[in-house]
Amino acid sequence: MGAGVGRDGVTLCRATVAALAMLWLGACNADQAKPVAQATPEPAPAVEPAFIPAEIYSPLGSYLAGRLAHHEGDGGAATKYLLRALENDPDNADLLRQSFVAALGQGDMIETVEIGKRLTDITPSASVAGLTLAVDAMLRGNYNAAEERLAALPAQGYNTLLVPMVGAWVAVGQSKPEAAIEILSALESNDAFAVFHDFHLALIHDLAGNRDSTARSYETAIEGQRGGGSYRTVSAYGGFLERNGDGDGALALYSDYQAANPDSVWFEAAVSRAAVGGPLDPMVRDARDGAAEAMLGVASALLQENAVEAAIIYARLAVHLRPEFDAGYMLLGEVLEGLGEPAAAINAYKRISRQSPLAWTVRLKTADNLDALDRVDEAVATLRALAVERPGRTDPLIALADLLRGKERWLESIAAYDEAFERIDELSRRHWRPLYARGIALERSRQWTRAESDFLAALELVPDQPFVLNYLGYSWVDQGVYLERALDMIERAVDLRPNDGYIIDSLGWAHYRMSNFEDAVLHLERAIELRPDDATINDHLGDAYWKVGRRLEAGFQWRRALSLGPDEEGMEALISQKIEHGLVPSPVADGGS
Repeated sequence: MGAGVGRDGVTLCRATVAALAMLWLGACNADQAKPVAQATPEPAPAVEPAFIPAEIYSPLGSYLAGRLAHHEGDGGAATKYLLRALENDPDNADLLRQSFVAALGQGDMIETVEIGKRLTDITPSASVAGLTLAVDAMLRGNYNAAEERLAALPAQGYNTLLVPMVGAWVAVGQSKPEAAIEILSALESNDAFAVFHDFHLALIHDLAGNRDSTARSYETAIEGQRGGGSYRTVSAYGGFLERNGDGDGALALYSDYQAANPDSVWFEAAVSRAAVGGPLDPMVRDARDGAAEAMLGVASALLQENAVEAAIIYARLAVHLRPEFDAGYMLLGEVLEGLGEPAAAINAYKRISRQSPLAWTVRLKTADNLDALDRVDEAVATLRALAVERPGRTDPLIALADLLRGKERWLESIAAYDEAFERIDELSRRHWRPLYARGIALERSRQWTRAESDFLAALELVPDQPFVLNYLGYSWVDQGVYLERALDMIERAVDLRPNDGYIIDSLGWAHYRMSNFEDAVLHLERAIELRPDDATINDHLGDAYWKVGRRLEAGFQWRRALSLGPDEEGMEALISQKIEHGLVPSPVADGGS
């Protein structure tokens, strides 16, 4: 892989904070929570007006416009045109279903409920529509109607989890706590649902005032979760302990969570409160809150599995049931980010109180989404304000540095990283990321001595980090220094990530620079299979083909590389020269060898 932003394995702020969704019901430690292997998806482009005329009167035209808008990520336009098509064909079950999902995705609950009623009249087994109507009945306090809606749902798919959870809360709303516990017990036979069963059982006992049963259920729920408990479980159990006079127990619980998640600020206020005591409402105040918590849990689980379009359904239902639901709006914002809708994500985050434990994280996320909207100055100002507000924290400065690095504002990025490191008293394992990222900015700004020092420091913290091994190894290869050591490092990176086209490209290029041309071809052909649309890899393969006498194939690869729009400085001219003259034996034409 060539050294360069976008090919380096470091995800920007957007991908890093997205991993926070994993902490709702499936807690993990700080290293597990921040994967860097995945490329950050670009937001879906907004639909240009030219694609969807301002007024379409044909039913077919409206339908097609709605489908196009959905494909292009414009949920508002998709809803508008599908509803217009529905006016002309009101009993079309498929059109009702699509219009229902579109309206729900946009949070238009009045339209959603109306369409849901029509859809269930035609198709009584329509699962999401039936669940939505049950949720809406709960919101209005009509628990008997909600029970009837749930009973009509088929016992398959997500319903095997959702119907018992929501049904249990319906029974709570009917003042039947024992029946609620019995309904929830349907989840006990499925190990995959144990975390949901234990957590909601604790919430039901807590609401019913069963102190001993509540404590046992919370303990069981935490034991079944990685990392000492998820954010929601720790928050609920800690609140229970505080309300029952065990501030020390709550403080220990919060402290354990913070130790497992050292960058988290979510329990700072709770720690202060538990130390001195104070009034506190339970997490779940009634049946509606409990059902909203169920929707939140399912949406979070779906988001972890990258089932983003399904996750938005349950995130919307969660905030419909509980309109002032900070955790629900936090997750909804994350889902909207995953759908490539940064403006809608910002609007969701605006619903979260500035007094919420989640407020700091949300402001970081808002800056990230401003960046996605190319409102860079606003994003920078937000992050600088956060850095001033909390002079002891590094996260706003690292997010700022990442943002500036993504804009190739190398020197400003380095300055922000430097300021962040000034706030770190002692480096630990998790600091390999900013070291690596600063190293990239330094390398790109031609400050190699400092860059190399950062890469080596990152490897001291995490010796087998494949992206650092690859970037440093490739850089040495490109400079023609420490070739044997560089090859060993890249081979180790390939062992760790055998299907990463960029790292395999690095291995091929290392063999090329060491004149092992046959081996270079072998690895570069594999890299092309994995990353066929990368200009640098195509260029490298062209060079290797030329060296082994496959001149026609070399020319093809160079022309392919040129067609892909190489963005590295001088690369287009170099490739054009090779197409015209071949790989003449000079440092420039031969890729620097």
